[in-house]
Amino acid sequence: MDILITNATVIDGTGAPGYPADVEIDNGRITGIHPVSPGHRGPARRVIDADGLALSPGFIDMHAHSDLQILANPDHTAKVTQGVTCEVLGQDGLSFAPIDDTALPAIRQQIAGWNGEPDDFDFSWRTVAGYLDRLDQGIACNACYLVPQGTVRMLVVGPDARPATAEEVARMREIVATGMREGAVGMSSGLTYTPGMYADDGELTELCRAVAEWGGFYAPHHRSYGAGALDAYAEMIDVARRSGCSLHLAHATMNFEPNRGRAGELLELLDAALDEGVDISLDTYPYLPGSTTLAAILPSWAFSGGPGELLRRLATPQDRARIRHEMEHEGTDGCHGVVVDWNTIQISGVRNPELGDRVGRTIAELARESGSDPTEFYFDHLIADNLATTILQHVGHEENVQTIMRHRAHTGGSDGILVGDLPHPRAWGTFPRYLARYVRELGILGLEECVHHLTGRAAARLGLRDRGVVRVGNHADLVLFDPDTVRDEATFDAPRRPATGIPYVFVNGVAVVEEGERTEALPGRALRRTAEGTRAL
Repeated sequence: MDILITNATVIDGTGAPGYPADVEIDNGRITGIHPVSPGHRGPARRVIDADGLALSPGFIDMHAHSDLQILANPDHTAKVTQGVTCEVLGQDGLSFAPIDDTALPAIRQQIAGWNGEPDDFDFSWRTVAGYLDRLDQGIACNACYLVPQGTVRMLVVGPDARPATAEEVARMREIVATGMREGAVGMSSGLTYTPGMYADDGELTELCRAVAEWGGFYAPHHRSYGAGALDAYAEMIDVARRSGCSLHLAHATMNFEPNRGRAGELLELLDAALDEGVDISLDTYPYLPGSTTLAAILPSWAFSGGPGELLRRLATPQDRARIRHEMEHEGTDGCHGVVVDWNTIQISGVRNPELGDRVGRTIAELARESGSDPTEFYFDHLIADNLATTILQHVGHEENVQTIMRHRAHTGGSDGILVGDLPHPRAWGTFPRYLARYVRELGILGLEECVHHLTGRAAARLGLRDRGVVRVGNHADLVLFDPDTVRDEATFDAPRRPATGIPYVFVNGVAVVEEGERTEALPGRALRRTAEGTRAL
């Protein structure tokens, strides 16, 4: 055998109590699980004594924004050092496949704050299959992909704020079905981001029917996480009900002041739908601030026509006045129907190096220092940074976070953005933070229960029949961690610190973290959905 792990406490990913065992790995698979033996079970090329350590399935990041960074920086230290062995890309309705030469520049500009603009990057693919093939050339962890509905709409309808025609909906459905056929696990939407947010329920339902035909799921960033959040959740449940498509609610939370203490109302809504047979899961990250692009909080109409038209409107006094009124007095759809509070908007990354001194500071602070009106400062900053700024938005509530993570359909997703000067620490710390703060320190979840959320339950949603559980015959995507010391070290001031207490991580039976250090191995692959489930080709 390749590896023998002895004296481990196996937390198998099912929620069952942990148990002591020796675990054998050969040719990328788990080939044996035996009672702890004082003697050598060999012959093994390598023996790892896991005394005092828990052995669990690798953690599955159900909401990742690593679409370019996993290729441009394939060591992917942020994810594998926290035990992530699979992540789900193509999130929030905006990504890079399927794409064409016309849509690519606009999409790149719109989500540069999520993905960066890697120097001399080769965007040689145009299809979902081509992107998955590119991943197969060598990545640190495995990856699944969602067809991004906003990108599909850009391909067919363009960037305009208008309903799609019947012919356009049929064309979009065909593109989504092709992406599913090529290996995507589902479809995402970003319904506070353009152009995806211009789709009505009928359009979304029709596209979800195509996803359902391939056994995939719909992962929406729905229309509001603030005012009207419950209505927005109900809308997505209705789309799932009418289309027959499974539903996975992305970064499911109740943010902004109108939703303080209201997580229980969300869970009542979800439980009622689950009890009637709607297939629903959700993911969350264990932090209070959110993170997005600075431009995202604008009203959707301002984006109609694409990034160029948005920049033109920001420079036009009449349009600026209209945007200002909506942001300050009505609450835009981009800002979740809540009047903007510039004290909560903190710049986390800029593309223009001349603006670097603004990172880490709020719009309110910067405006006061410059003697400017904050909204006017905001407009000028967006223009100066060509829309590429990322932000932290301090709008979360701890009681809501804790309530939602206990739910029976909960999984973990970092929503991690890897680029920027001071990115959200969730990109480096989500999974160890669950284990340290919410298991060990607060006792919100039991250890076995939490591991089940982060592994087996997530794998079931993705259709990963031979991953997510420590079981003979399964792929050896595994994490060895110390339950007593595992900890997220990433902070808002130092967001790129790797976790501690995770000495070994294996992807497809190959160590990507060894004795706490990143190896040079790139054993990860694209995991493609087929009629039989999700598998690597």
